[in-house]
Amino acid sequence: MEQIKIKLHTLRGEVDAAVERAEKAEAENKKLQQLLLEREQENKSLLHQLNIAQADVDTLEAKVAESKVAQQEGESMKNTGESLIRKVQLLEEELDTAEKNLKETTERLRQVDVKAEHFERQITGLERERDEWEKKYEAADAKYRQSKAELDELVQNMESL
Repeated sequence: MEQIKIKLHTLRGEVDAAVERAEKAEAENKKLQQLLLEREQENKSLLHQLNIAQADVDTLEAKVAESKVAQQEGESMKNTGESLIRKVQLLEEELDTAEKNLKETTERLRQVDVKAEHFERQITGLERERDEWEKKYEAADAKYRQSKAELDELVQNMESL
């Protein structure tokens, strides 16, 4: 019996050790399960943050794309603006040239107008002079015809003699 008691005692020692190990294992298992839960929650939190960050990245990428389009449009508008400025400058130069030509043409027209008035006065004077010469011619022609008629009459009178 003594051997049974010793055996029982060793068995009890082994059972106590096994129970103690089992309790330690269960405690360790609880700790690990708690750690696993914490890690899973941390993973969920990180996944949520990752989703938020991904949404932010998508939003920022869209904004970057919009910015690039706006920049390209801005550069295009800048080039168009520069082109329009050059056209305006050319048009201003053409306007200046046209105004200068208009001024010169107006001055020439004024001079031509003055000359035309001068020539009109000369023509009027010459027409009056012509009219006087025509009157003198008609008077002289009338005197000539009268004199010729008198001469012809005189010649006839002489021939009749």
